[in-house]
Amino acid sequence: MTVNENLKFYDIAEITKKHVYGRECRVKSPLPLLFNGSGVEVKVTGSDLFIEVDTDCDYHEPWVAYEINGAFMGRQMLLPGSHSICLFRNMEPTTPKTVKFYRELQAMGDDDTVKILVKGFRTDGEFQDVPQKSCKIEFIGDSITSGEGSYGAYEDTDWLAMYMGVSRNYGYLTAKELNADYHFISQGGWGVYCGWDNDRRHNIPSVYEKVCGFSKGPKLNAEFGTLEDYDFSWQPDAIVVNLGTNDRTAFRYPPFVDPDTGIANKMNQDEEENLDREDSLRIEKAVIDFLKMIRSHNPKAHIVWAYGMLGYDLTLVLTEAINSYILETGDKNVRFINLPNTTPDGFGSHMHPGIKSHTVAAGVLTQYLKEVLKL
Repeated sequence: MTVNENLKFYDIAEITKKHVYGRECRVKSPLPLLFNGSGVEVKVTGSDLFIEVDTDCDYHEPWVAYEINGAFMGRQMLLPGSHSICLFRNMEPTTPKTVKFYRELQAMGDDDTVKILVKGFRTDGEFQDVPQKSCKIEFIGDSITSGEGSYGAYEDTDWLAMYMGVSRNYGYLTAKELNADYHFISQGGWGVYCGWDNDRRHNIPSVYEKVCGFSKGPKLNAEFGTLEDYDFSWQPDAIVVNLGTNDRTAFRYPPFVDPDTGIANKMNQDEEENLDREDSLRIEKAVIDFLKMIRSHNPKAHIVWAYGMLGYDLTLVLTEAINSYILETGDKNVRFINLPNTTPDGFGSHMHPGIKSHTVAAGVLTQYLKEVLKL
């Protein structure tokens, strides 16, 4: 292979003409990609472009993806170490190319070593202004919003990082269709009140106000301040919340014994799967409190609770909570919509929505946001 001797390295911090996706921490160089969808986009001339990254992990290997001029070009696993990844080569040198590199994998709270650090780019071209985005959208959710199962075959049931992909996720597809800037805050198995297994520690509101509250371990917090308070300087035009699926699943699972308190927690239902009213009210209160939290940090954003894709059992609980919130606060900039349920031919791996289901849901959400945001 002929080596291009004209390539020059640019530290990520010295590239002013770039766009960063996802929540940022106090460390800017190398740039940590903390969440699914977190990434960097540049517009650059030249014939060749390489990105320089450092990665680490214990057992959840980080996956990344990249696009050129909006077209998906590839995704790959990165083992621990330093990597020089060729994003394009031998292209027409005077033509500017918009290139996006991003993290596929959600933040992994049970592996405190998982990290992707962007050091910079090597190119023989020049950086130009990145095209302006039409709006800003924040997506908050669980495994559906993390894109779990969006890659892999239906019969693949292993819980592995390679089956998670934000690139096939309904939120990412919506943001791409709307040419939107975005943030993702999601974690598989978590809920608005409790996780799928009745673990009440696994609720999204408890980590929402931190930089990356899923990364609770001392290593990442010491390096990047993941447990520091987030400043909410990035203000979205719309916030999409897709939570409730795991809260409903918890009713079907055995009690969870909290290792810190020794207390057994259980969401209860009768033999006909009618939800215990007191437990339903606990979820409703969690929804109301979370909406208040979101609104306190995002005073102008339109909030839409977009629920579904894996059943509608909690629709009444969620809508009652949202109506109570609106009645109590007078905040009418909040709505609820159902996303289309996943059909038998729409599943991906691990019994989660596949690309077909995500595409259908993205179509519904895209149309809704176009009308609300007047795009």
